[in-house]
Amino acid sequence: MSLKRRLSEDGILLAPGVFDALSGLIAEQSGAEAVYLSGASIAYTRLGRSDIGLVSMSEVADTIALLRDRISLPIVVDADNGFGNALNVQRTVRTFERMGANALQLEDQTMPKRCGHLAGKSVVPSAEMVGKIRAACDARASEETLIIGRTDAIAVEGFEAAMERAEAYTEAGADLLFIEAPQSMEQIGEILKRFKGRVPLMANMVEGGKTPIVNAGDLERLGFSLVIFPGGIVRAIAKTAQSYYANLIANGSNERFRENMFDFAGLNDVIGTPDLLASGKKYDGEGE
Repeated sequence: MSLKRRLSEDGILLAPGVFDALSGLIAEQSGAEAVYLSGASIAYTRLGRSDIGLVSMSEVADTIALLRDRISLPIVVDADNGFGNALNVQRTVRTFERMGANALQLEDQTMPKRCGHLAGKSVVPSAEMVGKIRAACDARASEETLIIGRTDAIAVEGFEAAMERAEAYTEAGADLLFIEAPQSMEQIGEILKRFKGRVPLMANMVEGGKTPIVNAGDLERLGFSLVIFPGGIVRAIAKTAQSYYANLIANGSNERFRENMFDFAGLNDVIGTPDLLASGKKYDGEGE
């Protein structure tokens, strides 16, 4: 089923965050219907740095390609601010679509951008972002590739200005609307009151961020179509890694940590090594 068709059906779509092929594979094996490729998570894991605009377009494109080679799920991609002006946006759309993206999230932050839940953001003029959304829609090769219009203006210009921006982005052709970092259930309610039923709405759940945490079932009842949990997996892995390394250095082996990790055979089962080796035998010339 295409992402576009899935979002037209009843029931919220929960897209867990991923950052590489392994996390995407495990999300797929766990029953996810779609995944969200988080730019922040690429920065955290590939660079060991904060989400402050350091990740390049080509690094995201490479990651999409690796994901698409390993999973069949729809991939929603964090395309930041398109990595430049409207022409850069078009190149980003064409590239990400070729790599296998099913939806691109574009935001109205200036360059360099930063995480939507960090202080100190700034935004481009609304008219500039409208042009970027129109450019993105014109550049896609397939109408099945969705453009998500995101505004970060709540923290910069205030809630009402963010709502007006969201209105303009919807009129410009955004397939989904993402109003980042509402700070209360009252603000969430106002978003739903204005846009529910007009355009599919996306929610972002960041533990410790500015938005109240609401589970997927409650978000569905409120009227959201898509919810992402973009960085949770990296925060979980980072905490596990701290425990793992502390245990190894203190004890000189992994014996006390064995219940919290795969052994060699267990990980090979997860990534499909036996099937891969069996498949390779078809091409090794045996029996000819």
